[in-house]
Amino acid sequence: MHEITLVQKIVAWVLPVLFAITVHETAHGWMALRLGDKTAMMLGRLTLNPLKHIDPVGTILVPGLMLMLSGLMFGWAKPVPITWQNLGNPKRDMVLVAAAGPLANLLMAFFWAAAIRLGIMLGDIGIALIFMGAVGIFINTLLMALNMLPLPPLDGGRVLAGLLPGPLAYKFSRIEPYGFLILIVLLVTGILGKILIPIIWLVISLLAPVTGLQPRVFIEVLQLLGILGG
Repeated sequence: MHEITLVQKIVAWVLPVLFAITVHETAHGWMALRLGDKTAMMLGRLTLNPLKHIDPVGTILVPGLMLMLSGLMFGWAKPVPITWQNLGNPKRDMVLVAAAGPLANLLMAFFWAAAIRLGIMLGDIGIALIFMGAVGIFINTLLMALNMLPLPPLDGGRVLAGLLPGPLAYKFSRIEPYGFLILIVLLVTGILGKILIPIIWLVISLLAPVTGLQPRVFIEVLQLLGILGG
């Protein structure tokens, strides 16, 4: 395959990243609504319109800079507001609300794998779909793995807090104000990568056959998009 330009790379990344973040946040709101909390719906956040979920720094500035500097993207959206007092069984239901986001990302990864297969069927005009599909698989798998880390305020931290007995859950939740700092330290020291990379590549390897691409070609696509080193 030929090298692709920065503009082509940005085009390949933008749509999958926006959808990954948007669907993730909408899934939280949708699950909360199913369990009795209408807060997200009343505030207009129960929508797939990315403009409703965009955080100027986390959704645009940080991902854009990371793409130009490292070839990868990472970001976040405005959290969907949840009023836990409206939930029928707050402790249990918050676990379900938190888990809905990562589960939505896993389903989106399957969707993008199917998109790649469609791109192959379309031939030359489907190349863009193949590129976007590869990014979609990666970014959704990354968001799923990252958010399921047992660290508040990540979704995995909220799931664990909901599963722990009351006193332990309270003590664990007190970590939340320091959660982002802990995440940065894990990132800078390389520990975060050692935790996430095996999970990401396990999921990607399971999805690769769904795409219809030969393993060698799939790896080449990931390299072109900066997801793998050349």
